[in-house]
Amino acid sequence: MAIFLLDAFGSASIGVYILSTDDIVIVPNQIPESSSRKLEEWLGVKAIQTNIGGSILIGSLVCANSNGVVLPHFVREEEVEAIKSATDLNITIMETKRTAYGNMVLANDYGAIVDPRLRRKDIKMIEDTLGVEAVKGEIAGLPYVGSLATATNRGVLAHPLIKEDEEKLLKEVLKVHVGIGTVNCGIPYIATGLIGNSRSAVAGSLTTGPELFMIGQALGVVDENV
Repeated sequence: MAIFLLDAFGSASIGVYILSTDDIVIVPNQIPESSSRKLEEWLGVKAIQTNIGGSILIGSLVCANSNGVVLPHFVREEEVEAIKSATDLNITIMETKRTAYGNMVLANDYGAIVDPRLRRKDIKMIEDTLGVEAVKGEIAGLPYVGSLATATNRGVLAHPLIKEDEEKLLKEVLKVHVGIGTVNCGIPYIATGLIGNSRSAVAGSLTTGPELFMIGQALGVVDENV
């Protein structure tokens, strides 16, 4: 287990573009093959190369765990097929105006925290797809929980201004340790610059030594870059 550093499209905001679970890593078609192979090796999973609705912003648009994948309504048929052909996970296309499910859902294999603005019927679809209980919550008083933390089955790294009751809820629902920190030299929107799973983590290239230490502590991975 280790922490690795990566850029995507010349940006350290790798979590905007890439989504990882214990089973797969989904990367845009435009990502170089070399980067895709690195992610497979580092995370110990199969890489699926596809865009979502033609967009490269996969990390923002998609949420997933080891049970399922939640996709926005504008996903294209060939993109759904690319995911289906590579995995037997549950796949749900959300027929709502909201699209940034990666930003609205923080999930691992034990539970999910969701944007409190989501409708109950949509939360139920997310629960059925991911196979976990989904609970409304906020982080640092903000609703877009998926962008404010990165969760794996080993831990969570969250926005440094998370409130005590919010942290308690994350621990209860996701059933893992919660740590706080930043990525990419002080960015508090953790998921924009950090992906990971039970095996390892990959952070944006601007992430500092102290930040890597906090990632390692929170997600239970060893930092080999400090």
